[in-house]
Amino acid sequence: MGVYTFICKKSGSAWSAKQHDGDLECSGDSEHSLQNQLLQTALKTGDSGSVQSSFSYITPSSAVAQVIIGGAVAASFVGGGGGGAAAPSGGAAAAEAPKEEKKAEKEESEDEDMGFSLFD
Repeated sequence: MGVYTFICKKSGSAWSAKQHDGDLECSGDSEHSLQNQLLQTALKTGDSGSVQSSFSYITPSSAVAQVIIGGAVAASFVGGGGGGAAAPSGGAAAAEAPKEEKKAEKEESEDEDMGFSLFD
């Protein structure tokens, strides 16, 4: 799985982006063009799998973009608007489900212990 975070800056009408912790860079003549370039640049690294992209403005002339390749994806936004987060893969989500079932069973048994039911 590859996670690529870019710091994006607007100068005039052109956008440029530099990877936060790496050497990847690209530019585009619009926000949309830059997002497409970011996606293509991240895909060239060789990672494979599902793709998630986000673009979040910090100020009107700066933004943070992120491209995630591989792993579980809750939502995918290619080309716009921000949002979307990777879903936890396996462990955390799987560990939560049994706890919820146990709580439901416990609540049912508590109703029975009271000697009455809300549905009688």
